[in-house]
Amino acid sequence: MKAQDVKNMIKKSMSKKSLTQTIDLTQIDGDGSFPCPKCGTVISPEDETEEVYKIVDTKIINDELVELVIMCSHCRSNIKLTGFEATIEGIPNE
Repeated sequence: MKAQDVKNMIKKSMSKKSLTQTIDLTQIDGDGSFPCPKCGTVISPEDETEEVYKIVDTKIINDELVELVIMCSHCRSNIKLTGFEATIEGIPNE
């Protein structure tokens, strides 16, 4: 592989990483499923197989999940999920 090809691959991967889409879970109705903003693949929170998406990063504050970054396995775009605080607040503490 030529050095120029490697440089082009790095540029492409860097540009893809910088284009993170944000989805606010408080704006989603139903079971929490949503289409990937880039390719339309349906991403469901019930899917634990990692065939449709993979967890890339998590942000936890005071032992509560506040942000989750996932990668669509189909188009490899990063999606930042927010709005967990409202979901957590709706669950009674036991």
